[in-house]
This record gives sequence, C-alpha cells and structure tokens, in this order.
Amino acid sequence: MSPAQWDALDHGGSPFLEYGFLRALERSESIGADSGWAPHYILVERPRSKTENSAAAAGSEIIGAVPAFLKDHSYGEYIFDFGWARAAMRSGVRYYPKLVIAAPVTPATGRRILLSPDLDDETRSLVIQLLLAATRELAAAVEASSVHWLFCTREETRVLAEAGFLPRASFQFHWKNPGFSDFDEFLGTLSSRKRKQIRKERRRALEAVDGPVDFVPGGDWSDDDIAILDRFYRRTCYMHGGQDYLRPGFFEALRETLPGRTRFARVQQSGKTVAGALYLQTDEALYGRYWGCQRDIPFLHFETAYYAGIEHCIANGLPLFEAGAQGEHKLLRGFVPSATYSNHWIRHGGLRNAVRRFLREEAMSLPAYMDELAKYTPFRRDNEGELLPFLASRQESDEPESESGTEIEIAGETAREVGDEPVPSNPETGPS
Repeated sequence: MSPAQWDALDHGGSPFLEYGFLRALERSESIGADSGWAPHYILVERPRSKTENSAAAAGSEIIGAVPAFLKDHSYGEYIFDFGWARAAMRSGVRYYPKLVIAAPVTPATGRRILLSPDLDDETRSLVIQLLLAATRELAAAVEASSVHWLFCTREETRVLAEAGFLPRASFQFHWKNPGFSDFDEFLGTLSSRKRKQIRKERRRALEAVDGPVDFVPGGDWSDDDIAILDRFYRRTCYMHGGQDYLRPGFFEALRETLPGRTRFARVQQSGKTVAGALYLQTDEALYGRYWGCQRDIPFLHFETAYYAGIEHCIANGLPLFEAGAQGEHKLLRGFVPSATYSNHWIRHGGLRNAVRRFLREEAMSLPAYMDELAKYTPFRRDNEGELLPFLASRQESDEPESESGTEIEIAGETAREVGDEPVPSNPETGPS
C-alpha cells in the first residue's frame, strides 16, 4: 500500500490518520506492540478498471479502510473506560486486550471509517458493512474483549449505533470561525470585560518576548527546533504528571513524513527559543498540541496555545480550531463546548449491560452540565455551544439486556469533558 493510496481515502479535515502521522508514530515506536498500540489495518480493495490503452487491469485499489489497534491498557485514548476495566477485574472478567479504532494518543475528532470519495451510495454502504464485519472478525481473531471507536464523527456514530455499537457523547472546547476579518472583529463578539482581559494578556505576553508567535512550517524545522519541541513536550509531561507517549524521534520523523501539515509555533526571547507548541493544519481545521516552555512567562501559554492559533485561523480562513483536551478556562477565551462521540461493543453480557446503564445515566447528566457551562460564555450574545444528543443504538431499541454473564456494577466517575488521564499505577491497566 502506497502513501498516496492511503491518503486518497476521505479523511475529512483531520490529519491524524493520514499516512505521514501514523508513519511518524510507527518509526519512533510510539505505537507498536511494545507500546500497547499494536496496529491492524483493515482494507477493502477492488480491481482497477481497465483503461482504454491497457488490455489488463492495473492491479487493485483501496476503497475503504479502518485503522485498528490491539491494546493491553486504556491510556492515550481520552475517552475514559478505566471504571469499566476496574469493574470487569473486580468481577473476574477479562478486559484486556481490547480493540480500539482511533488516532493514537490524539484526542481529536475525525473519520474512522475511511472511504474512497468516488464511491456511489450503494457501494459506499456495502464497503461500510464489509469494514464493520471485518472489525468484528478481527476482534474475535485476536480475542479482544471489546471494540471501541473513539472520536468518530457524528455521521459515523449514527451508523455505528445502528450496527449495535453503544454510543457515548462527551465534549471538548473548540473555537469556531464564522468568517472573522481579523482578531479585533472576534473580540468584538465578547463582553467588554473579556475583551479588555484578552488584550491585557496578549500585551503582557508579547512584551516579554521578541515578537509575535512564529509559525514555522515543518519542512523548515532545524535540528535545534526538533530537539526543543521534544524537550518542551517531555518537560510538560513531567511537570503535569502526564505520560510521554511520544517516543524520542517522533518530531524528527514528523518533519520528514508530514512537513506540509505541521507548524512549530515558536516563541523567542533575546534570540533564543523559550516556548512553543506543535500545530497541525488542514484546509478545514487547525489543531494545537504539546505546549511547552523553557521558563514561565505570564500569559505566554494563552498567547501561544490559544490566541495565536485563533489569529492564524482568521488569517488563513480556517473554520475550526481544536486546541486539545481539557480546559474549562478555554470557555472564557471564546472556545465553546462541542460534541465528541464514541461507540462501544462489549463481548461479555454482564459487563455490556453495566456499560449500557452507565452510558444512559451519563447521557442524562450532560444537558444540565452544558446549561451550567453556558452561563460562563464570554460572548455578548448567547452562545451555548452544541448540545450533546444521546443516540439510541440498535441494542437500546431492539435488543434486550443480555441474561448471560455475571451482573456487574460500574462505580461513579461519570466522564463529562475529555481531559487528563489518571497517572499510570496499576500494572494491569498501565502502559507497558
């Protein structure tokens, strides 16, 4: 399979399942058997049509794919099932390995069922059904306890729910660009107090450094830039008790495999790089990742990770800015709650029943929480974000609860916003 074939599939606006990003993860061994993310790529192919100038078909073409990963832990996913795993273990039910369809260690929404954009409706439906069937077959072959589709699109979550994968709704904070002409026009939508606060934060941050944040394209990264990115990433993980999933060599590989998508948001002070973040850019969205700094400078995090990204979106006409997981503080800076979706299938009947009940209760708690968040938006006009509808699956409407298996109870810890993971401590659930 060539990079061009894989990238010719419709990835939507997300770069995180493109060949270059996955290849950088593989080359740096950030994914692979030793990391607990063992790749299994499911493909649907068909013969190429004969051309007028050739009597033979020119091989086959990929018309559908699902990138799946066999996992022996739940870290690096950001749609939390730690409570499910603990409930299973308490009841003597095996939870690992499990099969995950996601962009590894990346909490960003994107297509998980990758299809050729040239398919007609009938063929598209057939390919989707083939991929879903193959996913279940793979889960059986590798003896996975469950299948989890993470950060899939709203369209996909409906298809998966109809196929029997239990739906789950959560949210992140995203910034959305209706077509602002400049940063000041965006500020004009905020209350007077918030406008003054943001202007003050930007002024304080930029007065302490050499100038505006510089978005350096991946193809122009120096070896020093790569070393600094890596150092910032590991320092931030260490300072905040996070897990450094990206192994040494990832940023170097990314410079080679995905130069057109990547930007180093570089901040210098007295000619030396003191802070920065990684950005990935497509025609449809900007994604901010891995903020880090050499020394703490007031408000520089907000400038580098949020305000400069917003300004970059406006200047380049990008409609969406995802600045990563966690952060109710983003709400005060113009990021609104936006739905994220996942779908789940559990093999064990008792655990499946417990997860189904857990998801019902979780879905019922979300609207009130969203209403509460809406009180803190900084906009002059009401902007309550996007409500999170609970989508009934085929199992909810047509399939009774399984009578097989031990009855299992899942403790509280209902997840609302995707964010920080617990620090690895249990050898049965921590990264290998």
